[in-house]
Amino acid sequence: MQLQFSFIIPVYNRPDETQELLRSFVGLKTDTKFEIVIVEDGSTISSKEVVDAFTSSLDISYYFKENSGPGDSRNFGMQKAKGNYFIILDSDCILPENYLFEVEKSLNKNYVDCFGGPDTAHHSFTNLQKAINFSMTSFITTGGIRGNKKSVDTFQPRSFNMGLSKEAFLASGGFGFIHPGEDPDLSIRLWNLGFKTKLIPEAYVYHKRRISWSKFYKQVHKFGLVRPILNKWHPSTKKITYWFPTVFSLGLVVSLLSLIFQIKFFIAFYAFYFVLAFLIALYTTKNLVVSVLSLLAITVQFFGYGYGFLKSTLAINVFKNNPETHFPNLFFKSS
Repeated sequence: MQLQFSFIIPVYNRPDETQELLRSFVGLKTDTKFEIVIVEDGSTISSKEVVDAFTSSLDISYYFKENSGPGDSRNFGMQKAKGNYFIILDSDCILPENYLFEVEKSLNKNYVDCFGGPDTAHHSFTNLQKAINFSMTSFITTGGIRGNKKSVDTFQPRSFNMGLSKEAFLASGGFGFIHPGEDPDLSIRLWNLGFKTKLIPEAYVYHKRRISWSKFYKQVHKFGLVRPILNKWHPSTKKITYWFPTVFSLGLVVSLLSLIFQIKFFIAFYAFYFVLAFLIALYTTKNLVVSVLSLLAITVQFFGYGYGFLKSTLAINVFKNNPETHFPNLFFKSS
């Protein structure tokens, strides 16, 4: 099959980041033609002028719609796109010059209807962004799961860097209206329909992520809230490992309280873990400040996700609350 690529990018109040991403498109080293579909999701700070500046160098379309969330915006973009294979990116990503080459090479060698690529930090990112990137992607934290090369056919792509064939989009109906969590929900539904997914390790993007501790906490807290909902929708995907951040966080609190009674065994375990994490971060980033900040990022990630997961589990599985009415901020309505 001749692959015709359409990049789908939802945008919400991020013209500066959109400009950086489009610049990286200009720098792609590829002879493959592609189109870009920008979907402005009800922004109050428009990216249209930024997009217009690239119309002479890129095959790009711009659409504005009322705010209905990133999932619905991606569906909207795929409906407007001309290609037969969609590549979905977040607006806070930057593409390396060989990105499309690696995607095309992998799909031509082993075609699947849905793929995901990893993310990493660009040298221009702030120390905070690099620390958060380490926490979200390192094998020593829960983030490493998304980068596992062994996760072929069961890999759950994430929509900051995700490919989806037109056939799979039409069969599945695309993304749902939960957010976050719309991407693993789509992956699971695709598996149920008989489609395969895979990771393309070489098709990485530079992902800026959140730029403050409060925004990072809010993000991972929502990730924690969403997972029990997905487990309820798709019981076969439940894993005991989803409890790890909750157990880790509660254990750290207990360990600190144990010091009051001169019990040091438990805190010694956590001290070992954080020393190991620091050394791995230092080896990976070659930056002392980033390594120290990475320890805080790991703590924020575990506590935010762990608390959200516990709260959502109790609300849904113990008190039998309806997810959409109990957590309305996790659901968008169709435009």
